[in-house]
Amino acid sequence: MTRRLLIVLMNTDPRNPEELGAPFYYAAVAAAMDHTVDVLCTATAGKLILQGVAQAIHVKPGDPMTVYDWIKEAHGQGATFWACPANLDLFDKTEADFIPECKGVMGAAAMIQDVMDGECRVLTF
Repeated sequence: MTRRLLIVLMNTDPRNPEELGAPFYYAAVAAAMDHTVDVLCTATAGKLILQGVAQAIHVKPGDPMTVYDWIKEAHGQGATFWACPANLDLFDKTEADFIPECKGVMGAAAMIQDVMDGECRVLTF
């Protein structure tokens, strides 16, 4: 039985805060259920891995919990966060700009190999 979940944030846009709670909630729940959870942030969603971005976004206006709090909750449950290496060039950043919860980069070849090997299930947001 597959016990690994790969959550890919590709179509989630930080400019639309209402889109940002669900992926991290799903990550936290799956990790709490003892599944191995990897969260890859790519394209515009890759900005969420950069210091200061998720900290400034609230899913719901007036809610004290930030998107970064959601990320920390999922990470605290055991989810591992990854950035797309192409985003470093796209946003003129380095790995030093990542939030502490981000383990590093996961390239397209590694992600595709995992998916094609059948070793994980995939959710995209």
